[in-house]
Amino acid sequence: MHQLPSIVIVGRPNVGKSTLFNAITGQRRSIVGDEPGITRDRIYGKAEHRGKSFELVDTGGIIPNDEEMIPSQILKQARVALQEATHIIFLIDGRAEITGTDRDLAKILRKIGKPVALAVNKIDSPKREDLTHEFHSLGFKDMFPVSAEHRLGIGELLDHVTEEIPASEAAKKRGAVQKGKRGGRLLEPEAEEDEHAPEVVRPIKVAIIGRPNVGKSTLLNALTGTERAIVSPIAGTTRDAVDEAVTHNGTEYVFVDTAGIRRKGKTKLMAEKLSVVMARRHLRMSNVAILVLDATEGLLALDATIAGYAHEEGRAVVLCVNKWDAIEDPNKKKFLEAIRDHLKFLEYAAVVYVSAQKRAGTNALFPLIKKAYESASRRVTTGELNRFVETLDWEYDMKIHYITQAGIRPPMFIVFSGKGGNLHFSAERYLMNRLRERFNFEGTPIIVKTKRR
Repeated sequence: MHQLPSIVIVGRPNVGKSTLFNAITGQRRSIVGDEPGITRDRIYGKAEHRGKSFELVDTGGIIPNDEEMIPSQILKQARVALQEATHIIFLIDGRAEITGTDRDLAKILRKIGKPVALAVNKIDSPKREDLTHEFHSLGFKDMFPVSAEHRLGIGELLDHVTEEIPASEAAKKRGAVQKGKRGGRLLEPEAEEDEHAPEVVRPIKVAIIGRPNVGKSTLLNALTGTERAIVSPIAGTTRDAVDEAVTHNGTEYVFVDTAGIRRKGKTKLMAEKLSVVMARRHLRMSNVAILVLDATEGLLALDATIAGYAHEEGRAVVLCVNKWDAIEDPNKKKFLEAIRDHLKFLEYAAVVYVSAQKRAGTNALFPLIKKAYESASRRVTTGELNRFVETLDWEYDMKIHYITQAGIRPPMFIVFSGKGGNLHFSAERYLMNRLRERFNFEGTPIIVKTKRR
């Protein structure tokens, strides 16, 4: 049996190895979360880059000489993977200082004698990229700034680590290895897409988030038409949720359920903490978030906390008010005012009122999810943006020379001005509102950054 070349991702806990693994393989095999040490064993996946097939290995987060944090057996497992590797990706956190653990791992990797690419993760802006030079002190000449979460820089990294891997026979026959337009988006060469084309064939990944007992599992069952068993975690661990796929009016949706996690004997505080951990984990793997609110309890502080995570992650959001049938005074206008008051930063999110248990109103979620996803994926040409600038009633100090769009999901715009520094809050808000109105960015946050011309 022909063995594929092996590329191994290694790094200390919580630097983003699982996120990078998922970005490269295009599948959710690794559990992704904020707690160190979630990945406890090697996880394998098959990937292809520019017609070159390889096996990708996600090792457990390694802390050398720390028996409490990581059993020696897991370090042993990682060493086996490293010895078999064709190339090693040493992943470190670009937002944090180099730690003693990073240096210890660098020493181990240099002794192994395998080719190592140093990937500095969480570099999602040119400003951060300027700070990467300090990581050269780890002693690796091949260094790549990447953002696993935003799929930035991954193409360049893969070009390097797959350089010695021969293209597959099938790829040679198709005359592949085409130059990719977007780093990290792994497509079959003949399926490579125009970066300005709408991505209609990909399923929309939807995370159902919210605090405990608001009806997330019931909503999932209503949306997918299935009755799903509650997930029971092993004591002391958090299990990854199972995805549920459903096609509605020709569009495929994949729902990631963050519900059904309960720990017997634990306090309410633990349940709340767990709901936040699970929400953050699944938000990273989703395109759109459904934030479920409980109509019978009104809005609580934890609702705003979880909503804040969705906003910070740049996810499109739909607000779903559940148990609407169970309140005595079903006044939508009054409830909407409360939502807009408590969740001011989600003013762009559509609101729908449902009874998941009775499966009433839940079908209204599908078009709202699709609309939010399309808004988050929308691209506007620089020409259109320049014409838009001319229509602005701009009365602020900082003159706008022109605007260009730098990214999608969420839409990110760079404002080129005569001055450095950020726009004043009121100017930024005005610009966001006008962009939203003019180009129909419903249901998605917008990011505006300024650059001196």
